[in-house]
Amino acid sequence: MKLDFVKETIGVAIAMMMLGLAPLSLAQDKPADNMQILRAKIKADKKLVVATNMELTESEAKGFWPIYGEYQKDLQKINQRLANLLESYAADFRGKSLTDEKAKKLIDEAVAIEQAEAKLKSTYLPKLSKVLPVRKVARYLQIENKIRAVVKYELATGVPLVQ
Repeated sequence: MKLDFVKETIGVAIAMMMLGLAPLSLAQDKPADNMQILRAKIKADKKLVVATNMELTESEAKGFWPIYGEYQKDLQKINQRLANLLESYAADFRGKSLTDEKAKKLIDEAVAIEQAEAKLKSTYLPKLSKVLPVRKVARYLQIENKIRAVVKYELATGVPLVQ
């Protein structure tokens, strides 16, 4: 399937950047302009992956792309919550200051983020179903899930276990 293109397009740094993150072990030394350029490129690459794999007709594309844009905007809010969660954990990990109370808050927020992501998908299913055949809706969700899986895998490899 064309999704092999994801592996070529989204590597470790790209996966991190999709969430607006740098690896927890690295300092952010790059100027803001370079970060903005990289984020824009990654968004474009993701859109290319979606476009390549969706095989939309012209009329489907007219309905799909505005919804895709809205979804990505809402997904970015969830990504920011995840970034904040990881930054909080990283600070506690580096400072060796993770208490049971802080760990509980991190767990609660991690579960809330997963629930928000599931709710977001549920919210967009009817919108997508109005402009795409059900099989293409399923395909789009598969593509998003695969991309998210790559991102989450890359994030997981950079996050040390709780001590």
